[in-house]
Amino acid sequence: MKAATLRRSMQILWPAFVMAGVVEMLVFAVVDPSDLRWFGGEVFDWSRPAVYTMSFMLFWALIATAGAITMLLVVEEPVD
Repeated sequence: MKAATLRRSMQILWPAFVMAGVVEMLVFAVVDPSDLRWFGGEVFDWSRPAVYTMSFMLFWALIATAGAITMLLVVEEPVD
């Protein structure tokens, strides 16, 4: 992997990781994982650690995707 590609990946993934942790703390300060339901139906039957882990991974993926799209939209001026 090129150094530039690795650097760009880390520029996206590290801030997304940190923000996923922040979002998870904010969400679960308000929401109890044992009260989650499938679209208003059955109770979510996962353990608390499983809910925390999967929600963190989902938050991380969503934030990283937003960061990657932003990086793709950045127009770099050619250097003369």
